[in-house]
Amino acid sequence: MKISAVIPAHNEEGSITETIDGLVEALEGAGIDYEILVVDDSSTDRTRAVVQHMGAENPRVRYHASHLPRGFGFTVRSGLDEFEGDAVAIVMADASDDPADLVRYHQLLEEGYDCAFGSRFMRGGAVHDYPRVKLVINRLANSFIHLLFRHGYNDTTNAFKAYRREVIDTVQPLLSNHFNLTVELPLKAVVRGHSYGIVPITWRNRKVGTSKLSMQEMGSRYLFIVLYALLERYLSRGDYVRHSHPREQAGEQTPRGVSAESPGRRSE
Repeated sequence: MKISAVIPAHNEEGSITETIDGLVEALEGAGIDYEILVVDDSSTDRTRAVVQHMGAENPRVRYHASHLPRGFGFTVRSGLDEFEGDAVAIVMADASDDPADLVRYHQLLEEGYDCAFGSRFMRGGAVHDYPRVKLVINRLANSFIHLLFRHGYNDTTNAFKAYRREVIDTVQPLLSNHFNLTVELPLKAVVRGHSYGIVPITWRNRKVGTSKLSMQEMGSRYLFIVLYALLERYLSRGDYVRHSHPREQAGEQTPRGVSAESPGRRSE
């Protein structure tokens, strides 16, 4: 299975090299077929030059200038239009995500899960240098989502997740233009009937550059997407639930909505 790492980037020249090098080392070390697609959201620094230089040395690294308007959600959606793999992972450009965790995601997808989710807040997960105010807001928001959806997952708002290509097709059309896309993708996947495994992951705060997430701007946008997915779950009468997967039609058993430290094992 070839996996594409879609990396939305805006003025990330200080961290994009570390991000790409870490992914290349982890994926090649595990013998995984991959591409790294950096999607540039109108950067004004040397992000483009850095990525294109790395792409000249490694053809699996690709640069793409976002063909959609500015904004995190638009940038990820641009990458989802362009990736070439059998599956795709959203990876942050600031080197906060551990590349080794992408290998674990790939293993979950190979086991038959449609989605691979990570949790920084389950046994075995870790966060380093998380700003205290953001941490409190994060835990409150994720507890609220867990209470509404009862999906056995406590880190829905984290962007770093992986999906089979058919999941990306199923969750269309995507509505989020901003960071609320990080909630729309997994909630739609769950509501529309895709299976998911959950593994502990590690997160580290960026060493250089500045975060692009503005908490003041995002509250109502997150709430809109959460309520949208909730209404779809309870009022749509299953109109948007995906049809049987080709693997199931062929007689294979596909796991359904299991949270796991390893496939099939409960984590919470």
